[in-house]
Amino acid sequence: MARSFDMSTIATMARFWWSLLLLWLCCLLLSPVDSSPVAITHLPGFDGPLPFSLETGYVEVDESNGVHLFYYFVESEKDPTRDPLVLWMQGGPGCSSLSGILYEMGPFRFDVQGYRGGLPTLLYRPETWTKVSNIIFIDSPIGSGFSYATSEEGFKSSDSKAVKMLVVFLKKWLHEHPQFLSNPLYIGGESYCGMIVPTLALEIHISNKESGEESLLNLKGYFAGNPVTDDRFDRAGTIQFFHGMGMLSDELYEFAKESCGGNYSDPPNALCAESIQAIDNCTKDINLSHILEPSCELIWSPGIQQATASNETSGLRVEYLVGDDLLFPFKCRSDTYQLSYVWANDEGVRESLGIRQGTKAEWKRCVSDIPYTRDITSTVEIHSRLRREGYPALIYNGDHDKEFSFVGTQAWIRSLNLPITDDWRPWYVDGQVAGFTRSYSTNLTYATVKGAGHTAPEYKPKECLVMFAKWLSGDPL
Repeated sequence: MARSFDMSTIATMARFWWSLLLLWLCCLLLSPVDSSPVAITHLPGFDGPLPFSLETGYVEVDESNGVHLFYYFVESEKDPTRDPLVLWMQGGPGCSSLSGILYEMGPFRFDVQGYRGGLPTLLYRPETWTKVSNIIFIDSPIGSGFSYATSEEGFKSSDSKAVKMLVVFLKKWLHEHPQFLSNPLYIGGESYCGMIVPTLALEIHISNKESGEESLLNLKGYFAGNPVTDDRFDRAGTIQFFHGMGMLSDELYEFAKESCGGNYSDPPNALCAESIQAIDNCTKDINLSHILEPSCELIWSPGIQQATASNETSGLRVEYLVGDDLLFPFKCRSDTYQLSYVWANDEGVRESLGIRQGTKAEWKRCVSDIPYTRDITSTVEIHSRLRREGYPALIYNGDHDKEFSFVGTQAWIRSLNLPITDDWRPWYVDGQVAGFTRSYSTNLTYATVKGAGHTAPEYKPKECLVMFAKWLSGDPL
């Protein structure tokens, strides 16, 4: 028997189906925002398919404020199903992890010497740490790299907020990548991440204890390079480092030592303040990151100038000068960082990486003006607690870094009062001394990297890969 409908019923059904159509269209339009991770096989600037597995994506870590952390994930070239999973963070706070990929331990780098303008060429880096581990390179805190928020409140962050968000990130990322849940998890970073790395490791430890039925994060250890730890140790270490490297006279050093009583971070009297000012005057033109290299923070190569052409989105162009002795226009290490701006702000690169349009006007290697509160002032006690828990840790210093020198790092490690299990000795790569090392009880390894600066793998990639691989495997350096 045929069924009849009156006009009101037909109108209701029409509205229903129209609503479903609108809902479907909305989902279709929003799909890039809620898209799956992007598997990348080719990148602009790299000749041919990538010889490693690369994935990029976003993880929302604060839904109320639309906070999305961007990451690059590179699978281990050895055995991704068994090799450790590493979360790597840059310092700053506010530096992009792309800097670590391109200049330190990632699987590709720029062809600096071959650069002649335009989009830089990418080359494979054989000393990549992905030879022995899966690595998530994350843009944290919010505002760094390609990470973004949809609200003004979402961009406000701090040490403690960043740590909480990283725990959320790891849980969500592993939920989407359950094949890595059982892999040993290591937390790592450098410079300012000396505040974040141990704090995050402890937060994961606490979260695992309180997890109940949730899947545990398989934390097995942490590592930090030239780490910020405590201003009392870091500042005193810098002054002792300058003296030991022959940059301060014995008289000035002894006067500062006596007048300050070891308190260089908060001068207790006028004489102390005067001596610190004298020290600063002596050392102000030294390269902070590597004392043997030219001080280039305010010196631009004549081959790289600000561009005025409106169609040059990178804001840079290369100019060749008559009589330039170099085959390429870079006079200083810091000049080469400009290539990352050219590459990461190229529209083709952004499309390949899966960057969401409208979320970042310009990528910057390090963002110095993010609204960020440094609410962790020392991690010495956190390290002490992690030592009691027995998590393996690797702390290392490039031994020519002034910013956070080996002197200050060794001082705070000594303050933990840990028994020494393997005393101070050299460690080797290819029969040559690569640095010096010492091991302590509760699985703490300390190492210097001979000749390296603030970002040790950037200066000594081969030696740092050996150091990292041996530590991961549990072998002594």
